[in-house]
Amino acid sequence: MDTTPDTVTILYVDDEVQACKWFARTIGVGYEVLTANSVEEAKTVLRDSHERISVVLTDFRMPGADGTELLRFIDAEYGDIATILVTAYADKDLLIQAVNTGRVFKILEKPYQPEDVRRSLQEALALRQDRLLRTQRLMAIDETLAFLAHELNTPLAAISNFARGIRMRVDQTEPTPGALPEIGRAADRVQDNARYCLSVIATFLNSVRNTYGKPGTAVTPNSAGGLIRALFDTYPFTNAQREWVTYRVEDDFPIQTLPNCVMLVLSSLTSNALQALRQTNAPKLEIVAGRGLDPGNTQHMIRIEDNGPGIAPDVLARLTIDPVTTRAEEGGSGMGMIFCTRIMQSFGGAIAIDSAPSAGTRVTLTFP
Repeated sequence: MDTTPDTVTILYVDDEVQACKWFARTIGVGYEVLTANSVEEAKTVLRDSHERISVVLTDFRMPGADGTELLRFIDAEYGDIATILVTAYADKDLLIQAVNTGRVFKILEKPYQPEDVRRSLQEALALRQDRLLRTQRLMAIDETLAFLAHELNTPLAAISNFARGIRMRVDQTEPTPGALPEIGRAADRVQDNARYCLSVIATFLNSVRNTYGKPGTAVTPNSAGGLIRALFDTYPFTNAQREWVTYRVEDDFPIQTLPNCVMLVLSSLTSNALQALRQTNAPKLEIVAGRGLDPGNTQHMIRIEDNGPGIAPDVLARLTIDPVTTRAEEGGSGMGMIFCTRIMQSFGGAIAIDSAPSAGTRVTLTFP
């Protein structure tokens, strides 16, 4: 049959050739049906085509290896594929264990009615979709956890450095002139970094709660405007920094995929911009959300733009590829932009950075 990218593919396994033909003709309308006449043949089909197979229906009694052997193989190698076991009534008691161990979604007894098979297929497809969603959520947690580790490592390293500097000043037998103001500034930096760590941890915990759907927990906004407003409400800006930063939402749009990860991206980019603006006269940071922020481009975007010192061309060319940093003395690892890029690309988005020395930096997040 002709297939489209949305066609559901089913693998039917039975040693009787006529049974395979009957299934493809009677049940397979609306599906792409692949067939195999033995467990070994089915394994070969799965190795070649597992990425597009959603459900496997397999007979139990076949020459050589039986259907439970195939179930074990699928469970070990392709756990997201839903499985249905087809068997004669006499085999039923022997197959209860297969259900109890979770290796099979359902058992169909021969002879079966076409409508029973179709209904079971729909249920199996729903199960597979649930499995895929859970896998995506777990991957999101893994990605967020890696990002969290990066976002905390840098400020914690800075806190350690500032604390060491404070101890050195305090331990001086004869404090140098200006030591107390230096200690005060270092203490302020410790406080700023600690507040940022707490903010990142709160965002991560919210991500975990949303992923597992715990009741009574705050839900991250799922629109660009909502994320930006949440950033302004939760980011630990100093009073001076709040004077630097403005935002506007020209055209709000939904962010349904990984909104918590996008929130972490915005937080990381905001932190980078604020760091760059520390030595800038009349610092400005603007965050804009809308469609078609560039002429001729109609995509949804969030843009973070500052008037800081900019980025050198050699650093800019490597920023989203290699771990390069201009803040190594403060504990920076250079992985931040790599994580931001990875998260945006994971759901079909993109990140672009435009900058030049003394000309500020503009980071554009593009959403599908």
